Amino acid sequence: MESLNTGLWVVILLVTLAFAFDFINGFHDAANSIATVVSTGVLKPHHAVIFAAVFNVVAVFVFQLKVATTIGRGTIDPTIVDYHVVFGALVGAITWNLLTWYFGIPSSSSHALIGGLVGAALAKSGSDSLVWSGIGKTVAFILISPLLGFLLGSILMLVVSWLFFRSTPIRVDRWFRRLQLVSAALYSLGHGGNDAQKTMGIIWMLLIATGYSAATAPMPVWVIIMCYLAMGLGTLFGGWRIVKTMGQKITKLKPVGGFCAETGGAITLFLATALGIPVSTTHTITGAIVGVGSASNRRNVRWGIAGNIVWAWILTIPATAFISAIAWWIGTRIL
Repeated sequence: MESLNTGLWVVILLVTLAFAFDFINGFHDAANSIATVVSTGVLKPHHAVIFAAVFNVVAVFVFQLKVATTIGRGTIDPTIVDYHVVFGALVGAITWNLLTWYFGIPSSSSHALIGGLVGAALAKSGSDSLVWSGIGKTVAFILISPLLGFLLGSILMLVVSWLFFRSTPIRVDRWFRRLQLVSAALYSLGHGGNDAQKTMGIIWMLLIATGYSAATAPMPVWVIIMCYLAMGLGTLFGGWRIVKTMGQKITKLKPVGGFCAETGGAITLFLATALGIPVSTTHTITGAIVGVGSASNRRNVRWGIAGNIVWAWILTIPATAFISAIAWWIGTRIL
């Protein structure tokens, strides 16, 4: 009985840590949802985070749990999962998110979690424990999601410029201030739908590994609801350091540009979520913002800032894997 109680308390601790990661994910990635709508002046910051948080949570009614399945069964071998692997993955991901938030770097919470799982699994069981097909899809979308965001953002900007060629700047601004509310809502919906499911996947993995859920059973409803709420609450607090980088430093945006960037990013996220691929909302919106800026004039983009962001993308998985391997070792001593 004492062993069972000890195991239950460890599970509760790790589930709480997973919700903390989900909260930090929302906090860290709030910039992805609100940077454009804040930088264009369409919404005030405190209104923008409430707006984004609401649509993060509303996503629970829109998307199937395909991304959660990829995280729970398609990244590492479920049979090697235990307390220590989950602890290492979460600590590595949380540490990386906090470091990049502190320095105002828009890195990927999704890839931090993937890197965390990879590092902890490698530390425990070596490379045979990795599901290379699932990891391969995730790594491929490190390139595909920003490129698709870039392509859609630039195409939308060119189409809108052609359609409103004869309109006055004041009229265009008035229209797209309204339309940007729609695009921001869609992007926040996509952000909640893709990102909240990643935490669901790791909690589901833990519950199955510890016998608190059957592998054939559906995901517990309380896990789904709590993950969406934690994500929305984190978004509500907002990561203002990253908002400044995303909304102001890469390129200067007007409402029409904000609409095109958010719409291009939202289409990318909806597509990836439908396919069950965990993508980076950070990569997606950054690519879309760069696409919008370069569509009007290549010189509008501050390529040095964009280059620094790309380096953070490249480093996220290996850096988080390294931190998680150390955290796994510590976990074997304290849990």
